[in-house]
Amino acid sequence: MKASETNFLKFLQGTKQFIIPIYQRKYSWTIEQCKQLWHDILRASKDDEVKGHFVGSIVYIEKGLYQISAVPQLLVIDGQQRMTTLSLVLLALGRAIKDSNEPHEITSRKIKNYYLVNNDEEDDYYHKLLLTQT
Repeated sequence: MKASETNFLKFLQGTKQFIIPIYQRKYSWTIEQCKQLWHDILRASKDDEVKGHFVGSIVYIEKGLYQISAVPQLLVIDGQQRMTTLSLVLLALGRAIKDSNEPHEITSRKIKNYYLVNNDEEDDYYHKLLLTQT
């Protein structure tokens, strides 16, 4: 097993797909857990001395061998609650930027294309995060 530390946004970038296996529990974060994460993000963003916020580990394995042209699929073993919540935060941020009609360093379109979808893919490979059916 190999562990490496990386920025969450850098982790999401590039063409890949994170799959939550059927045996993982369904999404169960409460409003209170989401609020706590949001407050942690706000606190980190306001303090220039804070270089980031540790959101926990994300453990994954490659689903299998894939062809050169296919999208690498990664089965998320641990961290699916955090990945799902942070993806929803990115989606909400993109919508807030779009609705504000003010210029920002990043656009709603860039958030979507960099972190939420595989822009050059279609159908089953389009979304970066695939949740279980339940």
